Amino acid sequence: MESYKLFDAEYKFVSIVWEKEPVNSTELVRLSLERLGWKKSTTYTVLRKLCERGILDNADAVVTSLVKKEEVQKYESQSLIEKNFEGSLPQFLTAFLDRKKLTAKEAEELKRIIEEAMQ
Repeated sequence: MESYKLFDAEYKFVSIVWEKEPVNSTELVRLSLERLGWKKSTTYTVLRKLCERGILDNADAVVTSLVKKEEVQKYESQSLIEKNFEGSLPQFLTAFLDRKKLTAKEAEELKRIIEEAMQ
């Protein structure tokens, strides 16, 4: 699996792109200042690095994502379970739900997801 690891600041930046794409790079600079407090130089440095890694594309001053949010979330969640729970989804769910009460709707949704994964 390709590595879609994003650091927290990168994830926040890419989230702006996912929300607004295609986004003009000038608008992206404005949004990055407004939401992240970044200077223009920081925005362009992070943008360049993410383009080099194949996460984003900047063509003719229009920025788009090459990797979708769902792909990054899938990678991050699998990495979390591998790293912290020895790859055990039940261990993860036990820890996650330890102090959280599920609503009936959430329980039904989880049940549906598990049933679909078993097929």
